[in-house]
Amino acid sequence: MPHEVIMPALGMAQDTGKIVSWLKQSGDAVKAGDALFEVETDKATMEVESPADGFLTDVTAGDGDDVPVGYVIALISDTAEGSGTAAPAPAAETPASDDLPEGTGVIMPALGMAQDEGVIVAWHKAPGDAVASGDILFEVETDKATMEVEAGHEGFVAALLAEAGEAAPVGEVIAIISAEAPAKPVSRSWSGGAKPAPAPVKEQAKPAPSPKPSAEPVAKAAAPVATGGRILVSPKARRIALQEGLDLQRLVDAGHPQPYHVADLEVLRNLPDATAEPTPTTAATASRLLTAEVPAKAFADFCSWATEDTGAPVDRAALLARFAAASLGDPLAAIAVESHGQTRVMPEDAEPALTIRDLAGSPITSVNLGAEATPVLTLTGMGDTLTITLECAPGQLSAPHALSLIGGFAGRLAEPLRHLL
Repeated sequence: MPHEVIMPALGMAQDTGKIVSWLKQSGDAVKAGDALFEVETDKATMEVESPADGFLTDVTAGDGDDVPVGYVIALISDTAEGSGTAAPAPAAETPASDDLPEGTGVIMPALGMAQDEGVIVAWHKAPGDAVASGDILFEVETDKATMEVEAGHEGFVAALLAEAGEAAPVGEVIAIISAEAPAKPVSRSWSGGAKPAPAPVKEQAKPAPSPKPSAEPVAKAAAPVATGGRILVSPKARRIALQEGLDLQRLVDAGHPQPYHVADLEVLRNLPDATAEPTPTTAATASRLLTAEVPAKAFADFCSWATEDTGAPVDRAALLARFAAASLGDPLAAIAVESHGQTRVMPEDAEPALTIRDLAGSPITSVNLGAEATPVLTLTGMGDTLTITLECAPGQLSAPHALSLIGGFAGRLAEPLRHLL
């Protein structure tokens, strides 16, 4: 099955990217990780890599073309012959509709090459609000990260075309920013169903059928409970919860509406003590414990090859930190690596999001220390097998995220060259 090559977003306010040049030609054989083309925005130029092994086919944009973020510009196919079904990437534009105000469209950004949709965690602006270009407009979550997205344009929020908690395809317009204050701002769900925007605050003196003021932020009023085990929470609130060891699942169990922000953490702190639960001790201290095993030779051989190739000893701790950050879904996350009685945090002076204990080669064969301030990945083993143990509290990582973290880290240690960016 062909893999899509999309125009990535190099910045949250980016609408389009310019193809500087193709580094591979249509029909060329490529490997996952091979540089396919160079893309340029107003802030950066970078190489875009192939998402899979195969042949480059169905190229729909050429050198110098400006392409909207999220659009498919080529395929990685099983054969060198193209499918002939790909259409040229259109220019980004606000969707034409009689019931939508005029303005500049804000699209669902692509946070990764394999991403085809993103979940809106929360809107930070309501229909009719004035916005500056650098204002945070909304938060988006993919299977790997949660990020804040700037408006990118100055004006007024004329329309919000998806609700908090909904998933929208990459590249689709999910908001409209107009130059003038809209007479009738629009708020609707992605599946359709237009609805009037919240009434301005000055009209709140009118009787309302609901006790909630209609000027309450759209994100709180419309957000459903997340499905599939995902807890919708802002990056700042998630970080504070990790630092304080707060279990966000307790807010879910209490029926508190998502998405969660910093103010909701005070609600969590004031929830009844766990002693009121049928099994207080278990509920309060339960932790996740996952293990995985990979051949020790693969990572050792890679370190030896890297040392010979560069002529300098490989920085094992830095490499482990890089693999862990990528597996966590945030390549910029700070990782603490404990080895031989010393601890390094990379980057320095940052608050670590995860800790690695490198005990490989020691007599210790397994660990079960319980949850700590951050999730902990421990490496043990002194033979042919390297054992990876992940320990964390439920409030630090959801079950799907914990599985994704240890699975991704194990995969990178088993095939380091393939996963090294």
